[in-house]
Amino acid sequence: MTISMQWRRRTVLGVVLVAGAAALIWGLRPQPIAVDLGTASRGALRVTLEQEGRTRVLDRYVVASPVTGHARRIPLEVGQAVARGATVAELEPLRADTLDPRRQAEAAARIAAAGSALSGAEQRASAAASAAELAQAELLRVRALRLQGHVSPAAEDRATSDAQRSGAEQRAAQFAVAAARHELEAARTLLQYAGKPGGTGLVTVRAPVAGKVLKIAHKSEGSVTSGQPLVEIGDPGALEVEVDLLSADAVRIPPGTRVVFERWGGEGALEGMVRMVEPAGFTKVSALGVEEQRVWVIVAFTSPASQWQRLGDGYRVEASFILWEGKDVLQIPASAVFRDGEGWAVFAVEQGRAIKRSVQVGQRTGLQAQITSGLQAGDSVISHPDDRVRDGVRVAAR
Repeated sequence: MTISMQWRRRTVLGVVLVAGAAALIWGLRPQPIAVDLGTASRGALRVTLEQEGRTRVLDRYVVASPVTGHARRIPLEVGQAVARGATVAELEPLRADTLDPRRQAEAAARIAAAGSALSGAEQRASAAASAAELAQAELLRVRALRLQGHVSPAAEDRATSDAQRSGAEQRAAQFAVAAARHELEAARTLLQYAGKPGGTGLVTVRAPVAGKVLKIAHKSEGSVTSGQPLVEIGDPGALEVEVDLLSADAVRIPPGTRVVFERWGGEGALEGMVRMVEPAGFTKVSALGVEEQRVWVIVAFTSPASQWQRLGDGYRVEASFILWEGKDVLQIPASAVFRDGEGWAVFAVEQGRAIKRSVQVGQRTGLQAQITSGLQAGDSVISHPDDRVRDGVRVAAR
């Protein structure tokens, strides 16, 4: 009985020791690294360049004021159709300034001063006329005496000079009277026409083409200057899209590049084609305050007009320029690819271990990368490998 109990105790103790040793060995054994896995698969891959754009009318006509004048209120409304030659605005001559009480008093005082100046000029003109008559009579008397030999030639010369001087003074006095009359008339006119329309000469501005009113720059009645925009006219049914891209991106987009418009507000996606990349760039300050060289890229719609007819001038669209696309492309998550010397590599997973493989990478997007060699469809790869992942280490899916 004692031997049996001792044997049982030894057996239990042995089992406990073996279990403890096994637990210790298991605890000291290296644990697999938890990783995120991806799969190499075949499918469509598209490399795009995305940027916001806006629509614009293909042919826009800005109707400007041909002269400086007073514009009447424009009766048109935005979106209203207009025929070629239709009246879009009417211009009157500029109206005279309205005088406040102080300026009215100044104008009245100017009239009084001009009247006094006219009276003085008339008196001087009358005196000058009398003096000219006397000088002319004296010249005639001296000439008669000169013929009789009673006066010298010098006396005749002096009489002639006096008559000429008196005539000049008379003409100057008459000119002063005319000038004073004009000054009085100008002073009276300022007070007479203050705040009144300038006349009846009406200038009619007409539409150069048939279309719809896109914008009215000067709706209400008021003064306009020559060349000031009044109305913009165009055909909203003829739209194109303008997109400003970085100059480094614009050189990658030749004319004819396919464009897809998404998130434009309607159902489905619209398609277009690059019509022109403008040859001149411009400087634009980004939201971060960095100066950027950008280029306008013009895109024409290729989708039927019935699909985008709800778009108007200046609407926002999301443009995706398709730089490259393939239908049956072997691809993996772009985060699985990393630099290995001069080339690229990935960590493939085989029988629970990470195996480093060199691969050839083709096209890349922000999420996917094309693999031209080094992997096959169905292979598992590690996405986002960290510094713990080495060639041959045990891994397990997270």
